Amino acid sequence: MMMNIVSISLGAILINNFIFSQFLGCCPFLGCSNKVDTAAGMGLAVIFVMGLASAICWVVDTYILVPMGLAFLETLAFILIIAALVQFVEMFLKKMVPTLYSALGIYLPLITTNCAVLGVVLLNVQNNYNFIESVVYGVTGGVGFLLAIVLFASVREKVEFAEYPKCFEGFPICLVSAALLALAFMGFSGMKIF
Repeated sequence: MMMNIVSISLGAILINNFIFSQFLGCCPFLGCSNKVDTAAGMGLAVIFVMGLASAICWVVDTYILVPMGLAFLETLAFILIIAALVQFVEMFLKKMVPTLYSALGIYLPLITTNCAVLGVVLLNVQNNYNFIESVVYGVTGGVGFLLAIVLFASVREKVEFAEYPKCFEGFPICLVSAALLALAFMGFSGMKIF
């Protein structure tokens, strides 16, 4: 069991990183990565939502949808659960950390439609993970998202002062930087865990 948990964790963080390997969740990745502190806040919010969504969606799927023969409603039910969780996170940040709330801006409600969050709960069902494996996959998938967005934010901060051709100014240099980071993460794809 422990080896399986380690395998799931390393796979979610490095090998099958939602941003760099599966290309899920690119909108907040590109939108909230101007500064490292904003990127870290978004990453922490995604970790929380992914972990909690994995736990709640597993329970709903296992004890409500599948026994009642309503497995065809999984995607709809998961989207509703994720939307409720994001509203909870948004209210919490607005009350407790208003600076982070204003820095995340429109991208915080977009966690609801972040395909990485929906992807993690659908992959939990597809891979037949039990409750612990689902939560571990959700949390470590969020950690992989955090790692990706913080690395990219630090690269963007450095690139801001670098010299490059004028045609790459703005968004094109961001895409080139993201592609190079994704290429670096593809090096983990041949890694055998155990």
